[in-house]
Amino acid sequence: MRTETLEFNTANGTTTAYVALPDAETDKAVILIHEWWGLNDHIKDVANRYANEGFIAIAPDLFRGKVTSDPAEASKLMHGLAIEDGLDTIKNAIAKAKEKYNVSSFAITGFCMGGTFALRAACEIEDLKASAPFYGDIPEEEILKKLKVPTIFISGKRDQWITTEKVAEMERIASNYNLPLESVKYDADHAFFNNTRPEVYDEASAKDAWDKVLKFFKEKLS
Repeated sequence: MRTETLEFNTANGTTTAYVALPDAETDKAVILIHEWWGLNDHIKDVANRYANEGFIAIAPDLFRGKVTSDPAEASKLMHGLAIEDGLDTIKNAIAKAKEKYNVSSFAITGFCMGGTFALRAACEIEDLKASAPFYGDIPEEEILKKLKVPTIFISGKRDQWITTEKVAEMERIASNYNLPLESVKYDADHAFFNNTRPEVYDEASAKDAWDKVLKFFKEKLS
């Protein structure tokens, strides 16, 4: 595995993506969207894990270089990022990956804020063959009903942000419109996948979710 930085243009200026490349050549990529902390070492580690499983992993920087460990600053960064700006960055990352790495099959995943964008992108961006949002926010019904990309939505039953009520509403909409969405719920807290946060990390749930998503992506991008 090797890593590099990918620079590309967006409507609001240039940004970069952290890219982890597997040893064997492939045309299959996972777009990985970071949490409200920014493109930090944890997200880069997850990208490396995908590369070790044979995918090109591309983690675009939606905050254009800003990273924090302070929740108040993270909240400001997240709330200062327009949905349209984030989606535009994802679209341009996909276009650049097609051009530079000859990628033909894309999946998308993300955590917290990144989960919000992973689900929204699956509703609004072509080129995606699978989506696995982790405890992201749910778009309004008019957006969600457009979902055509096979999606696994992962949440924690003890999450106080992406609550069981929000997840139930998403499930209701998915059922009403017969959307290709599977809801997977763990007895865990928000951010349970993040092994750098011992106060919320749940090893068993994280491992099970990783195995599910990996199998799902390998099936859908085959």
